Amino acid sequence: QVQLVESGGGLVQVGGSLRLSCTHSGLPYDDHTLGWFRQSPGKEREGVAAISRSGGSVSGSGTYYADSVKGRFTMSRDIARNTVYLQMNSLKPEDTAMYYCAATLAPTFLQQAAFRSSQYRYWGQGTQVTVSS
Repeated sequence: QVQLVESGGGLVQVGGSLRLSCTHSGLPYDDHTLGWFRQSPGKEREGVAAISRSGGSVSGSGTYYADSVKGRFTMSRDIARNTVYLQMNSLKPEDTAMYYCAATLAPTFLQQAAFRSSQYRYWGQGTQVTVSS
């Protein structure tokens, strides 16, 4: 059973930084993708960043970012701690949203696939990020 638990959200001023964490359990060592998605009221859920790991293909291992966060957000992982992070810098009011961690038991080879929420089977409860101007 895969479980995901997010933490690290909060209230921050424009230009500030936050680091979100997602601790996971039940994922295989290889062949999975972990993603960060966000959703604000009245908007569709959108992919922010994803990290894919493939045991059999180099092209299936990589990190993807949405254009809206490229250069500001960094996704990383600590394999020993079963945790992925989303470091968010230079935050803007439009970054305000509920942020979700998601996982699927397959590597991802294309960016558009990494941000397709329908391919993710497992979801955390979310953590709220609010950027005040």
